[in-house]
Amino acid sequence: MSSEKPLSIDNPEGRARKFNPSYSYYALGVLTVAYICNFVDRQILAILQESIKAELGLMDWQLGLLSGIAFAIFYVSVGIPIARWADKSNRRNIVAIAIATWSFMTALSGLAQNFVHLLLARIGVAVGEAGGSPPAHSIISDLFPPHRRATALSIYSMGVYFGILCGFLIGGWVNDFYGWRMVFFVIGIPGILWALVVRFTLREPPRGQSENIEKVLDAPPVGEVLRLLWSRKSFRHMSLASGLHSFVGYGLGHWIASYFIRTYDLTSTGELATWLGLITGFAGAAGTFAGGYLADRYGRRDPRWYLWIPGLAALLAIPSFLLVYLLEAYHLALVFYIIPQFLAAMFIGPTIAMTHGVVSLRMRALASSILFFVLNLIGLGLGPLLTGILSDVLTPTFGQGALRYASMIVVFIYILAAFHFWRASKTIGEDLDNAPK
Repeated sequence: MSSEKPLSIDNPEGRARKFNPSYSYYALGVLTVAYICNFVDRQILAILQESIKAELGLMDWQLGLLSGIAFAIFYVSVGIPIARWADKSNRRNIVAIAIATWSFMTALSGLAQNFVHLLLARIGVAVGEAGGSPPAHSIISDLFPPHRRATALSIYSMGVYFGILCGFLIGGWVNDFYGWRMVFFVIGIPGILWALVVRFTLREPPRGQSENIEKVLDAPPVGEVLRLLWSRKSFRHMSLASGLHSFVGYGLGHWIASYFIRTYDLTSTGELATWLGLITGFAGAAGTFAGGYLADRYGRRDPRWYLWIPGLAALLAIPSFLLVYLLEAYHLALVFYIIPQFLAAMFIGPTIAMTHGVVSLRMRALASSILFFVLNLIGLGLGPLLTGILSDVLTPTFGQGALRYASMIVVFIYILAAFHFWRASKTIGEDLDNAPK
């Protein structure tokens, strides 16, 4: 009988193939650029919404809806079946299709003539983006071993902040010179080209490669994965902590440009976009990397550090965020904005790494999708929307300052996020030990 191992869709050349470290980092880089495109397209409304509001005559709650619950519902609901598909099929191809879809729908947003048109286009962006991260997370976990996984996933997650950086810079200046419609064309078309780079330069890694696992079971049903995750107390608290953390992040991040424009009577978006882009991009990326690096460093001795670090960072972010909103000097407020951006970014890499740690190889994409379901439904879905509603409610009392006080109230949600990270840390060791292979 032949000793050759059977070929599969995951590894058509045979499981003996291993990717060298240089290729692993190349693949990580390509996927990170894709994630940058993802967040440029997702967060671009933050710098454009004042211009869109003026032209289309929208209310704050409508602006919150565009980037909030309407986007999130489609993002999270489509994400689970796509992640299930990714656990069974070729993840690289799914990522490429997703990039092309969200980029095309972003470009289409520039043709919107009213609120409904823009809402439908943003829903299309959400459907495309649902297929981006869960398959990418799964690929990265097969390219990097457990003791380097949080760092690798944090590098990938830096795409969030570099995406916001690019979105603010491109959106702010192009909007000043050519209008908000042109911004959507400028950022959408390059993404379609990057989808081709993913499709034709990346290879699908063998599942279990990073753990040297030769025999990988078939992907289990969705119900089985849900039951497993629900049975893990650490995941229940991690997902809720991430959702509450993201509620603050999306709620404040979506309105920060509007806050500065309204508070300091700014007339140009270009300068503000440059400042916010550089601060959010570099401070956020540095915080994301630091969170993963520190978690991997200290988590080798005690896995609870993977959850203690995000929780402590969230608590430390509260006073620094409040200071930003209390300062009256424009440039001084921008400088202090660096601190909470760094701290608030430290949670995502360790959280994804621990989520993958408590499930089996064929559950990783789906587990990421379920984590992101909770994270985005609470954070992306409710953060911008409820912050906008709170601003509208406070406007009769505080007038132009309503957004300031709405944002300060939202900051205190970090206390609940830190509490659930701490609760998750109490059972993470046991749940990692009992993870299925």
